[in-house]
Amino acid sequence: MNELSLTVRDVLARDSFKDARVVAGRNGLDRHVKWSHVLEVRDFGALVNGGELILTTGIALPHDLPTHLHYIKQLIETDVACICIEKGIYYKETPKEIIELADEHNFPIILFDRTVKFVDITQDLHTLLINHHHEMLSKLDTLSRRFNELSLMPNGILKILHELHSFFKHNVLFISEGAKSHYYPIESMCWEHPIQNLMQNGSIRNLKQDIFLVEKTPFAVSPVNGLGQTLGHICLQLKQSISNEFTFLILDRASLAIAQILLRNRTIEERKQHNEDEFVRKLLHGQPVEQVDIQTYLPTKSRNMHYRIFVIQLDTLNSGLDEQSCEEIRLQQSMAIRSLFKRHSFFPALTVNKNEITIIASFIAADHQVKDNTRFIQIAEQFMNMNDNNFFNSRTCTIGISFVHHDISKIEQGYKEAKNVLTIKETFPFESNFYEDLGIYRILLIVKDLGYLDSYVEDYLQAIVEHDKQTDSHLFNTLRIYLECGGSKKETAERLFIVRQTLYHRLEKIESILGKDFMSPLNRVALEVAIMANQLISHNINNVIKQ
Repeated sequence: MNELSLTVRDVLARDSFKDARVVAGRNGLDRHVKWSHVLEVRDFGALVNGGELILTTGIALPHDLPTHLHYIKQLIETDVACICIEKGIYYKETPKEIIELADEHNFPIILFDRTVKFVDITQDLHTLLINHHHEMLSKLDTLSRRFNELSLMPNGILKILHELHSFFKHNVLFISEGAKSHYYPIESMCWEHPIQNLMQNGSIRNLKQDIFLVEKTPFAVSPVNGLGQTLGHICLQLKQSISNEFTFLILDRASLAIAQILLRNRTIEERKQHNEDEFVRKLLHGQPVEQVDIQTYLPTKSRNMHYRIFVIQLDTLNSGLDEQSCEEIRLQQSMAIRSLFKRHSFFPALTVNKNEITIIASFIAADHQVKDNTRFIQIAEQFMNMNDNNFFNSRTCTIGISFVHHDISKIEQGYKEAKNVLTIKETFPFESNFYEDLGIYRILLIVKDLGYLDSYVEDYLQAIVEHDKQTDSHLFNTLRIYLECGGSKKETAERLFIVRQTLYHRLEKIESILGKDFMSPLNRVALEVAIMANQLISHNINNVIKQ
């Protein structure tokens, strides 16, 4: 008998079936038999559950061919294992149309060429099934204890897969989106990407236990659940697209053991992330840290080791999530972000809070490659794609990246540089994510921090602003556009949607306030910087001095 289940083939090997022969559906002999049932009625819809071996004298079988075909179709549709018919006064031979139908659906039809005792057959099969069920429960209990033992050992997931392979003699994999995948034996690695592709298409995501075809090969798939979410899937390769409850019971016990391993790892990861989070925050704000923490969370210092500070700022959308849910989201985000940076050959250390994610992204680079920002651009693009896929829970993200630094004593400075990029992005339509691309804004931010920016703006623009307030004119905006157009009167008039004569009048007024030489190189640069400084002070391009 098959080790895991009783099949039609196993039944035919019993002494009580020595006078039986298969007349149709020979390709279905591996169908599972759950029970035997004597059926002598035509209307049997409510009497079978599927998986039964039907015994009949043929007294209830229709004599006309269409009704006979319908009767067999009903048996097939109700997933009966097979039908065994006693050849005698009620049944002589099987019509060829019935044989063709059974062959088409791999539904075994078995004939007894002589009279048999159904009571002896049912007693034999039921005894066999009951003993077999007892044996399966015993095996299930033994395997459950074994899985629990393995879950407490190092590399427990792989050991559990090894145990499953030893029992089923088939390839077995554990596939997870957020954790390392495992497989046994090593040759089964070839199925990892096809199964992951199926998961990414949504076919296996959040599913219950079921059988799926992966490149025409059947796999029994069982989810590994924990903390109200699917942590991964156990995938067991099958010989054919049918399995039984016992197979899934074993996979379920293995899933529970793997879930315990993953949840323990999650707890360790949470503790590690909390410690790393605290360490990184201290560095970003210039607070002292322990040397052992530097060795733990940052790569070993070397001549070619550099870093940038990568800041992701999220808007303050109120999600309505409780603190526990937010903490779970932060942990998932930190794991995904760390994985992304590692895939691009970085050594990340990060801190995650509700509205900001900051990464110390260390990397090795030769002298001529230190300022190459290609990998950072790729990561920024991937973050935008992740945001489109709701990675940040429908919150808008903005990215700021510091200059390249070597010494960890500059981490606080690098953090300020990345934050300055975010400040400029809030104020101007600035496209770049990099501090080195800020240009004149780098100087303006320093002057702003020193407290000189307000007086500088007042010195150069106050007269124009006061005139606009008193006369409700538009001199400030005219000056700004005129400077942006490089002194081109034609382009300025077009952008302001005014006629050339109106522009000339405004420029004469500006000249009378600022002086005839306001467009000289030195004064022109001073005015352009003052206008940019005014926008920086306002912190919102839509709230610049009322035009």
